[in-house]
Amino acid sequence: MEEYFASGHTACAGCGMPITVRHALNVLGKDVIVVNATSCLEIVSSAYPRSAWGVPYIHSLFENSGAIAAGAVASLRVQGNDHTKVVVFAGDGSTYDIGFGVLSGMLERNDDVLYICYDNEAYMNTGNQRSGSTPFGAATTTSPAGKVNHGKMQWKKPIAEIIAAHQIPYVATASIGYMADFESKVRKAKDMKGARFILTLAPCVTGWNYDSSKTIELAKLAVDTGLWMLYEIEDGKFKLSLRPQQFKPVADYLKMQARFKHLSEEQIKTIQEHMNKAWAEMK
Repeated sequence: MEEYFASGHTACAGCGMPITVRHALNVLGKDVIVVNATSCLEIVSSAYPRSAWGVPYIHSLFENSGAIAAGAVASLRVQGNDHTKVVVFAGDGSTYDIGFGVLSGMLERNDDVLYICYDNEAYMNTGNQRSGSTPFGAATTTSPAGKVNHGKMQWKKPIAEIIAAHQIPYVATASIGYMADFESKVRKAKDMKGARFILTLAPCVTGWNYDSSKTIELAKLAVDTGLWMLYEIEDGKFKLSLRPQQFKPVADYLKMQARFKHLSEEQIKTIQEHMNKAWAEMK
């Protein structure tokens, strides 16, 4: 198989981000244009004079990847090119926060763009600051664990539900811990028209502070504990991709990461109850 995201990039050992990109491009193939918001991905893959990209690549700002992608699609279509796909790879900082307004406009217009968010749950490129994606209780450099506050005090923004409210053709969540599911969703999105959005959990070794050999195990455990749901919303119809037969305790996931090491048993209980409530509502 030809690779469209080359080895030799400078991402950290065990980083979930290049795993996401590599497998997505293996499904999408060569007839694609990538738009990449400012992020760790841009830094590790495109530093002059080298590039890890085997497909056309556009680096955009934090705030405008949706608009750049929409413009690329418009340019292709006016030239009579209806086959080349345009895909955005963006982190949670660009997606949940800084670029959300432009992304919302792209969705509202139903531009023919596949948008893949690799969610590592903080601004890792600039030093692990909290984002709208950072989960409750996680310690970051701007939500430190101290005597008054114990990490981030807000719950993670429900971005997939917010995206789905734009009534676009396809929204899905995925995890690199379940790669066959992720690739299947990218393959489905590839063959669709209009705006498509896939939210993928991609653990960060340095920000989450765990053993770099445990990335896939951790991404899988997020699903197995119920903290990360796998589902699709296709033309407004919700479909759960996987429901663990028996959920593992959320503590199994939290205690693998130093960003949660300060949590008390009571706080872990609060997170467990929040997960239970979310699944009860999903039923």
